[in-house]
Amino acid sequence: MGGRSQLTRIYESRKSTVITRKRLYRPQVILRAGLLCALCVSALNSSAFAAPQQTEKPDWCKPRPRPEFKNWVRVPITDPWFEVYIISAGVYAIYEPHQSEETISYLIIGHDKAILFDTGMGISDIKHVVNYVTRVPVIVLNSHTHDDHVGGNWQFDNVLGMDTDFTRTNAKGSREDAQAEIAHGEICGDLPKGFDAKSYATKPWKISRFIHDGEKFDLGDRTIEVISTPGHTPDAISLLDRANGLLFTGDTYYPATIWLYRPETDFDAYAASIQRLAALAPQLKLVLGAHNIPIAQPSVLSQLVKAFAQVRAGQATCKPLNAKQQECTAYSISFLLPPNLPVVHSQ
Repeated sequence: MGGRSQLTRIYESRKSTVITRKRLYRPQVILRAGLLCALCVSALNSSAFAAPQQTEKPDWCKPRPRPEFKNWVRVPITDPWFEVYIISAGVYAIYEPHQSEETISYLIIGHDKAILFDTGMGISDIKHVVNYVTRVPVIVLNSHTHDDHVGGNWQFDNVLGMDTDFTRTNAKGSREDAQAEIAHGEICGDLPKGFDAKSYATKPWKISRFIHDGEKFDLGDRTIEVISTPGHTPDAISLLDRANGLLFTGDTYYPATIWLYRPETDFDAYAASIQRLAALAPQLKLVLGAHNIPIAQPSVLSQLVKAFAQVRAGQATCKPLNAKQQECTAYSISFLLPPNLPVVHSQ
């Protein structure tokens, strides 16, 4: 979990208590992008969205769309819940701008296979989007199994997971966390037509098999490597496309306040994981996080290590948000943390 700047979310109504949640691209897709641009515009205003459910936009969504998205080619699709962008050759960001997490799933396409890294909120039909972009077989991997990253898992036959109790528990589905995602102030605009808010839950899914650190997936003309990066959750992973210099970091890093306050968070593991990722920076061209904006520069990884070290040393700027959370900032990176974080002195 994670997403937009958390300060605006913390003070919204439900936050007054504990926060329960946070190869070359296919030529035919580009052809579609040229031919269907008018369809793209009309779809955004079509009846695919349900009737309006709120009279005023939440503060977090008023500045949207984010200006950074102008830098990438947008693929027109008929489902206005999603926006799809070509980030790099064979890499598509599937963005959910109408929910406060602003979750980004990534479709990484090779000649023979594709990896879908996360399946988003499960509020609309991500499988339909994936099938529009590619027809090669799709493997689903999750950056971790918080509800905002596994909502569409149930739609796919080949879902792989880390061998942790946390993964197995979350594969059973969740109603409480899912309902919190559509509470007042969490939706920008309207939910999709036909969406049943009252019954919304993360549906159970089947783990096809377990994966492990260092496992490699040959997609035909590109290889993707699994890097175990526990900390945010016990089952957190990143993906490395070494040949193309791409690192997909999930919620280990994204450009907003990073959530590290939930019971499943392990600070020692997180510190070790970000150090491991920072060591890869000289090999990287782009860092791709799971919320808000698809890309960051590799230099942010060393900054992340320094920032978290400052936090743990008690040298960051911190402000209490409520009885159970504080926000701490160092080197322009913010973390949402429990209060009274134990100070760890460097040796």
